Amino acid sequence: MPQQPPVRSTPVRPARPDASMSLLTNVMDHSLDDGYAEAAARRKTSGEGGMPKTLRARLGLAVGLVFAALIVTVGAAQARVAAPVVAKEREELIDRIDQETEAADKLEDSVDELRADVSARQREALRDSGGDRSALVGILSGAVAVHGPGVRLVVNDAKDASTGGDGGPRSTTGFSDTGRVRDRDMQRVVNGLWESGAEAVSINGQRLTALSAIRAAGDAILVDNRPLVPPYTVLAVGDGGELSDRFQNSADGLYLHALQENYGIRTALSVEDDVRLPAAPSVIVRTAQPITEKGTS
Repeated sequence: MPQQPPVRSTPVRPARPDASMSLLTNVMDHSLDDGYAEAAARRKTSGEGGMPKTLRARLGLAVGLVFAALIVTVGAAQARVAAPVVAKEREELIDRIDQETEAADKLEDSVDELRADVSARQREALRDSGGDRSALVGILSGAVAVHGPGVRLVVNDAKDASTGGDGGPRSTTGFSDTGRVRDRDMQRVVNGLWESGAEAVSINGQRLTALSAIRAAGDAILVDNRPLVPPYTVLAVGDGGELSDRFQNSADGLYLHALQENYGIRTALSVEDDVRLPAAPSVIVRTAQPITEKGTS
């Protein structure tokens, strides 16, 4: 019986993983359309592509390249010539800024000296005309430096303070960031301390009086037109323990606590045995009149 030859099975080629994506496969394999390839081949055959063939075309191309190189060269030369002039103008501007800054510093020093002289004259006038009440008047008006027991309150922005409010009441006016301390927050803090029994208050070394103003200018908080930077350290002279308890239980103290809980504003209140407050830079009296003795006009 004849033996049958072995039957060899043809190996089945595995299907391509992207067989189901024929459109994408065609695009990837033929990124250049066949029509463009044929047009390029015809142009190459007819001699239309590549460099110009005629002398006139070559001259035109050369002139264009020379003209472009000339423009670039002239521009670079002008920039090199103008560079020393710009540098000189910059140095002159920096010198002017330094001179004006120095002049402003001198004027500020002169203003501070005049303020100190005015404050000294005011204290002298209080001593001469105030009698036994001169010390009390000086303390209440902020004309003299004071020290004594009191509290130290530090108010600072939230750790994650960033721009962009959420439309809440704190982002409708003023700063857009709800995690930043604002001028109205410091107003409530100071008013709460006064109401709780503070005899003298200062913020970052700025003594507050009955004529002091706390307001905002851009992103800064101003106290009597002087900008402050966080953290804001508030010192208040008074009965330390009682002052602390009364402030924390007041409406303004609860407001500050709400800022801490809801917006992450950091606060720290401590009772101090002795706090020192400087005198106010200037005390301007607009409507007050001295008390005259009986029988005098």
